Amino acid sequence: MNGKKILIVDDDQQLVLGLTARLKANGYKVVCATDAISAITVARKEAPDLVILDIGLPAGDGFLVIERMRDLPDLVATPVIVLSARDPTDNKKRALDAGALAFFQKPLDNHEFLTAIRQAMGEAIALSAFLKT
Repeated sequence: MNGKKILIVDDDQQLVLGLTARLKANGYKVVCATDAISAITVARKEAPDLVILDIGLPAGDGFLVIERMRDLPDLVATPVIVLSARDPTDNKKRALDAGALAFFQKPLDNHEFLTAIRQAMGEAIALSAFLKT
């Protein structure tokens, strides 16, 4: 197991259960949050290697979560992949402009999604090494 930790932030319990099972089967540790406020709290406490983030959340939206993460030194370099049922026309550009590495529309292609996760983890390792020098 690679031991990398992923934070899933989504209020859809079925989606969270499915993603958790798939990610654990691929060797990742998983922690979860169901709203924007707990997302930041859990992220600060757990220091995930990656955040999978829905846009439509209670107590704020995913854009707010990304904005807050980018304001916190301990989370500023944490990669974010947005997973949303919202129309990607405007939301994809907005998510990428806010700092997300990728945007996926629900329902998702599992293989493509896992590939994006692996790429994001590689980019996070490279960024972390760069920031330490």
